[in-house]
Amino acid sequence: MTGTETEFTPLMSFAGGVLIGLSAVLLMFFQGRIMGATGILSGLITGGVPGDKIWRAAMVVGMIAGPLLVLGLTGQMPAVEVPISLPMILIGGFIVGIGVTFGSGCTSGHGVCGLARLSPRSFVATLTFMVVAFATVYVLRHVIGA
Repeated sequence: MTGTETEFTPLMSFAGGVLIGLSAVLLMFFQGRIMGATGILSGLITGGVPGDKIWRAAMVVGMIAGPLLVLGLTGQMPAVEVPISLPMILIGGFIVGIGVTFGSGCTSGHGVCGLARLSPRSFVATLTFMVVAFATVYVLRHVIGA
């Protein structure tokens, strides 16, 4: 295979999905809030409801601390390879930010929590995310040849 190769590990993917689902359920149970990464970060930065910053900060710290937990359990940091330049990462982040704003949420909010609540808006958003992701991978790998 030419270009970027994706390493899929079913066990690690399953474990990650279980942890994301568990955190979404626990956040809903204890805070009555829907877990969406961009909404959590946005609320941490902009403020919002009084008392909200503590749980939001805990979620962000937990997301950042995940690789440190892997280091403690395995003795090595997770391998992360980003085969594009920093300017492209920044442009991609900007585009994602626009999509999150117009889509009223991110993949974690719509795909994990919205679908679990049978939200029609989340179904359409997740379907859109997936179609665009498949099309992007196809164009990059088979049309452009990256």
